Amino acid sequence: MVPQPVSSVDTTLANLAAERISVLPGPPTLHQSLLDHPARGAHDLSALRLVVTGAAVVPLQLVERLRGELGVRTVLTAYGLSEASGLVTMCRRGDDPGVIAATSGRAIPDTEVRVLAGPGEPGEVLVRGHHVMRGYFEDPEETAKAVDADGWLHTGDVGVLDPAGNLRITDRIKDMFIVGGFNAYPAEIEQLLGRHPDIADVAVIGIPDPRLGEVGKAYAVRRPGASLTADDLIAWSRREMANYKVPREVAFVRELPRNAGGKVLKNHLRRGKGPTYLAVPPRVLLAVARFAAPRTYLSVPPRLFSPLRLRRAGLWGAVTGLRGRLCGLLTLYVHTTGPSGPSPPVRGKVKDGGGARNAHVRAGNGLRPPPTS
Repeated sequence: MVPQPVSSVDTTLANLAAERISVLPGPPTLHQSLLDHPARGAHDLSALRLVVTGAAVVPLQLVERLRGELGVRTVLTAYGLSEASGLVTMCRRGDDPGVIAATSGRAIPDTEVRVLAGPGEPGEVLVRGHHVMRGYFEDPEETAKAVDADGWLHTGDVGVLDPAGNLRITDRIKDMFIVGGFNAYPAEIEQLLGRHPDIADVAVIGIPDPRLGEVGKAYAVRRPGASLTADDLIAWSRREMANYKVPREVAFVRELPRNAGGKVLKNHLRRGKGPTYLAVPPRVLLAVARFAAPRTYLSVPPRLFSPLRLRRAGLWGAVTGLRGRLCGLLTLYVHTTGPSGPSPPVRGKVKDGGGARNAHVRAGNGLRPPPTS
């Protein structure tokens, strides 16, 4: 296992080639970025044999490209949540690409899955099995809402079960919006919009409308070189989907705000925010790097910070976790505007001792100063 604390396509490509990684889990946006990266051809990815994805809409074209362009023999999708120990359903080897792209597979062994709706109709997904949590820590009220008396976990996700038992997640209950009396599921609309040849990434939210109550608004990322306009995309949508699903507004952005797991932060879009970045002066970043680097730069007796002493005091995990978080700070952009995307990387020169070191801060590049004598 090769951990990567902060998402970076450059680092992922380098690790895949250098470590001969054969299994790569991650959200669809990661795999799409790998396929579209201009330096992909410079890395040997031939060891990659299995890709597992989920957490967002999986376009059929992505499955086909992973198999065709990278030669990945097995591409699987899965669905899970922390309250069920991370995994509930999963596709199997040999499943049709259409099933892999459109569903999250069937229940894993010793797991029951049902939907609170009629056959083929969307409803809340319920899960029961030995891996379902006993409850939230010291929160009996929320536990009672999540797990009923019969042991069914109410996931808050909306899904559909097909006759073969494959689960298709359509959305979160809280993300669904109602357009003139019709339930609109953003994930379903995103799947349709993702088929447009000029769209690289897309997210849909509901916004107020005086006539229909709510309508859809799409935040879309164009593919490089594309000149698609909002009117073009709306007109295309009217030909490809039911009228109530058609977004009434389209905003083009450079990237969508996501969490560390690759899920789009739709609450940021609702509040008109873009990706979250931190304004950090290069001098501060260099100071952080001194602490986060493997070598100890603290002016304290090293014996006080030995792993053995820290483990005995129960602090080793806290210290290593802090170091990991500080390393993560170094990969943040220095500042950004709103949903339009980040500003260019910042370059600065930082005085250190008697010399100067260039500090380059950009997504995915950790800053580790060379050891001093």
